[in-house]
Amino acid sequence: MAVVEPGAQLGTGVKIGPFCLVEADAVIGDGVELISHVSILGATTLGRGSIVYPMAVLGAAPQNTKHKGGRTTLTIGSNNTIREGVTMHRGTDTSRGATTVGDNGNFLAYVHIAHDCVLGDNITMANMATLGGHVTIGDFVIFGGLSAVHQFSRIGHHAFIGGATTVFGDVIPYGMTQGAPGFLRGLNIIGMKRSGLPRAEIYAARAAYRMIFDRSQTMSDNLKRASLEYGNSPAAAEIIGFLSSRDKRHFTLPHHDGAGDDDADGED
Repeated sequence: MAVVEPGAQLGTGVKIGPFCLVEADAVIGDGVELISHVSILGATTLGRGSIVYPMAVLGAAPQNTKHKGGRTTLTIGSNNTIREGVTMHRGTDTSRGATTVGDNGNFLAYVHIAHDCVLGDNITMANMATLGGHVTIGDFVIFGGLSAVHQFSRIGHHAFIGGATTVFGDVIPYGMTQGAPGFLRGLNIIGMKRSGLPRAEIYAARAAYRMIFDRSQTMSDNLKRASLEYGNSPAAAEIIGFLSSRDKRHFTLPHHDGAGDDDADGED
């Protein structure tokens, strides 16, 4: 009861359940399982060892009025878990033309990844988390349920986006963001510890964070001071470098009421 169009490339040990559709331009890696009612559309590559649950649609055309109908791609890495109703769209032919998802991701029910996004490895997106187009996500980022990220935003590696949070600007590496609109709650200390960062690196990153977001001086001056004082710390230098590189979005900042600079007791 499944339909696999002529031209589709299937690896060894692939399992395709009933009522699945695999279109002709698709490439399915070794050991992939499509449980049932899964649609793999267009030029979509799905990496080995991934499992896709019912009603997921991977590789549909982008929801972008600038798209002219040209061939674009969706590339999904290996060992991803893609749960019920997840949607991931191909790129736009007037932009980078590709949506890219890394390895070892865990995408829970009804997650949406829009056109031209670039996602790293080991990302977790809880139920109904949504990315607008052209979003860039670093490795080991965690999204709470019902969170949403504005198009063209960047999320640094090991960041944590709280449930029901709306992100309108770039989030620094290790940043913990919550609220609607989202604000920086501090650093993802538990995530930093779990990543194996030495205690000295965590202390340096926290000190740099306090200096960078000191409202008594300008961000530009704070970044210069932080670079001189903490630039030898790789973790602090990553945060400083991220903030020093401007992109299409502004930055997500701490709340004006002076929210704390870490969350040692919270989740990561």
